[in-house]
Amino acid sequence: MEETNNIITETFKVSGMTCAACAQSIESFLKPLSAVQDVSVNYPNQSVQISFDKAQISPQELKSKTQEIGYTLFIRDDESNEQDFTQNQNDRLRELERNLLLAASLSVPVFILSMFFPNLLKYQNWILMMLSTPVLFWSGSEFFKIAWKRAKHFSTNMDTLVALSTGVAYIFSVFNTVYPQFFINRGLEPHVYFESAVIIITFILLGRYFEEKAKGKTSSAIKKLIGLKPSHVTAVRNGEEVNIAISEVLVGDLLIVKPGEKIPIDGKVKRGTSYVDESMLSGEAIPLAKNKGDKVFAGTINQKGNLKILATEIGERTVLAQIIKSVEQALSSKPHVQKLADKIAGVFVPIVIVIAVITFIVWYVAGPDPKLTYAFLGLITVLIIACPCALGLATPTALMVGIGKGAEQGILIQDAQALETAHKVDTLILDKTGTITKGEPRVTDVFWESQTEQSYLERVLYSIESQSEHPLAQSITHYYNAIENPIQVDEFNSVTGLGVTAVIDENRYFIGNDKYIHSNNIAISSTLENGAQKLKAEAKTVIYFSDNNETKGIFAIADEIKGSSKTAIE
Repeated sequence: MEETNNIITETFKVSGMTCAACAQSIESFLKPLSAVQDVSVNYPNQSVQISFDKAQISPQELKSKTQEIGYTLFIRDDESNEQDFTQNQNDRLRELERNLLLAASLSVPVFILSMFFPNLLKYQNWILMMLSTPVLFWSGSEFFKIAWKRAKHFSTNMDTLVALSTGVAYIFSVFNTVYPQFFINRGLEPHVYFESAVIIITFILLGRYFEEKAKGKTSSAIKKLIGLKPSHVTAVRNGEEVNIAISEVLVGDLLIVKPGEKIPIDGKVKRGTSYVDESMLSGEAIPLAKNKGDKVFAGTINQKGNLKILATEIGERTVLAQIIKSVEQALSSKPHVQKLADKIAGVFVPIVIVIAVITFIVWYVAGPDPKLTYAFLGLITVLIIACPCALGLATPTALMVGIGKGAEQGILIQDAQALETAHKVDTLILDKTGTITKGEPRVTDVFWESQTEQSYLERVLYSIESQSEHPLAQSITHYYNAIENPIQVDEFNSVTGLGVTAVIDENRYFIGNDKYIHSNNIAISSTLENGAQKLKAEAKTVIYFSDNNETKGIFAIADEIKGSSKTAIE
């Protein structure tokens, strides 16, 4: 929520929207209010962003206003708001499923009897009417309810078209069933169109069911991001460790994060050392070493040691919250093609109604006999054909699913316009680790100075690296995992960013980068140095192993390219 003087901008979840025209209706209904500065409705994400004067109108009043035209705002705190909306969406999906099953089970016999066996039963029209009535006024009741609410405010949406077309077809058919003599006395056959009414209701319910499922999958991408943040944390309060809700954390709190736990906030390490998996932020598969003073971020995972973290950024100010906000903004953004679709959808329904009325008049005035029947058929046909507005539904739904699917796979799309223009891209830049490569560093090359000592030194190397928590050390132990009976390590020391030193059988050994070896005045033979330079030129990480006097061997570690990377890039 943003605030400037009395004007605040808040985003609310909204239920009840069934098409792009609904978004236009909410905007056009709320914008004229004097206390409302701006309204932006995001139909795919089922949300509305409202800038309003909090001194003149409250969120509760905005909710009441929106309910007048058949929509519900969710105005509680962020977490409850999301939970209530999710529950509402789940209830909506279950209701759609029940209505769809009822509609389908009754529509099929109506369709078969009407289309293939029109005179099979003695009281067939009465049977068709009894089968059709629950479809319209139980399964399809929401169309009529919403259409009526909109009509009271002189506005329309796709539900208006559905209600008009199916309602007219049903009433015309009921009239011909109850009082067939009206047309018979005029030399006309009293046709019924129950199948048209029930089939269009069933198909639109089916479309809405699939659309709700798609929206649910997309919102799960954001839920997964939100799920990266733990609900409860361990904090140090008055010298004691207490378990508190994440919402109770304050800037300056000291938090304890144990191995395997997610870091709840952005902060700095106050005490402890560990390795933290930051792949959700950077894509870097190798955990990073964290020591006193290092920054850590919400949603990342503590791997090894206990950390005491000083909270510096909480809530909406964390990097994770900004990522979630970025995804939501991308879902809310509209490319040029959707803005055009929204404009058309906004005037589409009234135009269709006008065309339907003109069609009725033309057929009634200039059409062949029976004029009234053809006029009604023309009216119903125009309304029914116009019902599923692909222009209003397909564009925003496709964008929503695309952006949501990207977020699910860790791909953050800046906005919908970027997605629309992606076909013009001619250069692709990829992060290497975990994208092109496997994200699993492996030992690729080994060079020993002397073959005679190699067997013993391999055991020494394996024994020392087994004590280390560094990800590259694990690559070496994995390479030598066949070694049995490791040697007892008498002393072990880790130097952050450089390497480790250890004592075995009163001999001191060093494992680390070239800077670490040189800082301890240890000689490196020209043979090993030349080999190391070649390996570095291949973008491999080189690890040096030495005793107190000379370097015994070098190891190249690299992240292997995935077999599928070449095909994927092509």
